[in-house]
Amino acid sequence: MVPLIGFIVLVIDLYIWVVIASAILSWLIAFNVLNTQNRFVYSVADMLYRLTEPALRPIRSIIPNLGGIDISPVILILFMLFIRDVVLLGWILPAVQPSPGL
Repeated sequence: MVPLIGFIVLVIDLYIWVVIASAILSWLIAFNVLNTQNRFVYSVADMLYRLTEPALRPIRSIIPNLGGIDISPVILILFMLFIRDVVLLGWILPAVQPSPGL
């Protein structure tokens, strides 16, 4: 059970980095630093959009419009950190890990 929890923590960490990369790429595209006419940039942006949008869409439907500022990636990252640190590493791992010295 402990290796499974470690794998889930690793997947959460990787997904947090994907969300960060998606947010940075969206800023670079919005400020015309990167051009989506470039096929590679478009492919990377599309892949990141497809990976992050299913998790960000419900958050965007709940939070109010802040006038062009999208804080849904921040909320998603905080939620993922809560799941990783509190739920998995704080509650579940101590419950399934054998106690040393017993």
